[in-house]
Amino acid sequence: MTRHSSFGKSNKNVKKRSVLKRFERVEVLKKLGRWKEGENRVFGLPKTPVL
Repeated sequence: MTRHSSFGKSNKNVKKRSVLKRFERVEVLKKLGRWKEGENRVFGLPKTPVL
């Protein structure tokens, strides 16, 4: 039995996400030096570029 070609796409057409999750944004802010250690902000994280 074979699977239909539309089921289970391959990784050839993977697009880069334009929205980061919170932990990804914090990592980017740390790399840019805009995150202070021990800071525990829930709301109001600054915008970050997608790397």
